[in-house]
Amino acid sequence: MRAYVIRRLLALIPTLFFASVIVFSTVRLIPGDIIDMMIAQNDIAADKTSREQLEQALGLDQPMYIQYFRWMGGILLRGDFGSSLWQEQSVIGEIMERLPTTFQLGTMALLVALVVAIPVGVWSAIRQDTWGDYLGRSFSILMLAVPSFWLGTIVMVFPAIWWGISPEVKFVPFWQDPVGNMLQLSLPALILGTSLSAISMRMTRTMMLEVLRQDYVRTAWAKGMGERTVVVRHALRNALIPVVTLIGLQAPILIGGTVIMEQIFVIPGMGLMLLEAVSRRDYPIITGVFLIVGVAVVLINLLVDLSYGLLDPKVRYR
Repeated sequence: MRAYVIRRLLALIPTLFFASVIVFSTVRLIPGDIIDMMIAQNDIAADKTSREQLEQALGLDQPMYIQYFRWMGGILLRGDFGSSLWQEQSVIGEIMERLPTTFQLGTMALLVALVVAIPVGVWSAIRQDTWGDYLGRSFSILMLAVPSFWLGTIVMVFPAIWWGISPEVKFVPFWQDPVGNMLQLSLPALILGTSLSAISMRMTRTMMLEVLRQDYVRTAWAKGMGERTVVVRHALRNALIPVVTLIGLQAPILIGGTVIMEQIFVIPGMGLMLLEAVSRRDYPIITGVFLIVGVAVVLINLLVDLSYGLLDPKVRYR
């Protein structure tokens, strides 16, 4: 397994390289020029000399490939992601300050998705064509049809209009008030998690139905084993491998969902910082956030691959 992990980690190098090139290039294609925004905000005379001075001060006067190698060299040699073009704050410092909040929200949403998807999917499979099965399938279709950002907006707006009740918008850090922090993040995590659970729920049901029809499961039933033993020990572990794969593929959706939830519920995580950076064309923050997200997605998929060996002893890594 050690050799397999080393090969997968080495494979991160070209993956992240191409991802960094794409991100670094595409963010500069966003309509709008940061120089024009700075000139307009600071009421500077919009002449050629002022633009050249700003470009030179921000390091934007060099060709794009030189800017890229300068940026990548800072990351590889010093772990420096650069500084914000507006406030001259360290990008890695800003990311490390907001990363725990985004990680907490994403983890809570993933736990909600698993707690909802796996039990409901298993129940729908072992009680096929009963009212519980129909109810679970209807719930999954509803969650597939209703976007999470729409639910979040409804939860924020309608209770405030009808009953004068709205969620707390002043963020409480976990180390200051753990209970208040968990309560504040529970609502966006619940909305995001239930939306993510829909596909996993249907996949769990489909795979459980397939496994339950296998000969070895029928043999277990014929031997008189209890339902819990047959379902948990013999069927569920084999059915979970495609579900775990699907969860790994949902990692970018989960991260994108946290960006939207942070914006709706005013949570100071990386998502809110990214949206603010995009609106201000703050290129170092945008590229830094996307690079961190890319690393997270690749590592999540590596953990998913390694989990196969725990679910199925026949899986071996060489």
